[in-house]
Amino acid sequence: MTTAHRENGGYIGAILAGGKGTRMAPFSERYPKPLLPVGNKPLIQHQIELMRELGITEILLLIGHKGYEIASRFGDGSALGVKIRYVEQAQTLGIAHAVGQLERHVDRPVLLFLGDIFFVPRDLRDMFSRFEAQQGGAVLAAKIDTPQAIQKNFAMLLDDTGRVRRVIEKPRHPPNNLKGVGLYLFDPVVFDAIRRTPRTAMRDEYEITESVQVMIDDGHPVGVANCIEDDINVTTPRDLLRCNLLVAEREAGGHLHGTNVKLAAGAQLSSVVIGSNVEVAMPISIRNSVVFDNTYVGCAEDLNQVIVMPDLIVDCSHDAATVRALA
Repeated sequence: MTTAHRENGGYIGAILAGGKGTRMAPFSERYPKPLLPVGNKPLIQHQIELMRELGITEILLLIGHKGYEIASRFGDGSALGVKIRYVEQAQTLGIAHAVGQLERHVDRPVLLFLGDIFFVPRDLRDMFSRFEAQQGGAVLAAKIDTPQAIQKNFAMLLDDTGRVRRVIEKPRHPPNNLKGVGLYLFDPVVFDAIRRTPRTAMRDEYEITESVQVMIDDGHPVGVANCIEDDINVTTPRDLLRCNLLVAEREAGGHLHGTNVKLAAGAQLSSVVIGSNVEVAMPISIRNSVVFDNTYVGCAEDLNQVIVMPDLIVDCSHDAATVRALA
């Protein structure tokens, strides 16, 4: 399948956006995780735009927790130059189970994102080149990473041709430095594998890595593309801060701000993302932080490593975030 085919609808996109984000409090009480702001736009909007850049304009969003807010935000997708359809996720039984809910809507190869991961890609077209060269099957996006990072994701053992011969979910002893990330290109044959995927003993869920192994054992080609520069799984408030600081450091001046931002004389910003309709009323220093839209910052103390909501300050300087009222 050529690039021309791809641009003419040869692929469909899918984003899993139905998780509850239970470790994201206080954000999970107010926002579906995929709508949390990264660089002043929702997390999954970055993924939608990546798909559009690849020529994929038909996208499925699997929604669950507060899914109506996601549908209200993006509608039919026309504002972003894509066509979005929504699929309801009634149960959360693992990634493979979630992907299986899409089967009746998928009639061609699908590029799949996990909706709670922020990706900085190198060149995602490498996935398509490999997929087309091997004539289907699957291609798994990957990144060279540390053993500690691989232990939280999945590892891949490769054969002499560079194809994947085994996938290992959350390995205790990673066999190499290649980490699988939550980005996949699947032929529809993946749905046959999902139907034969057992629940795992580890988490009593249907893991997508088990489905990939079924594909491999059935003789389908599974390739790997080292095409991700960085990835952050947004699990805690500190992860959300990291995503935003990654965006900020790529901006001129090291910070990003929206529209209608008012700063007091003497206020200083360093590595900060500030939303729209924000006022900083005192000459304070804000460093390594995020300020949400529609926020009045009237406090007199300097702020560092925090996320400021309209009524709360979330301190992200430690893994376990603490919350206090915004004065």
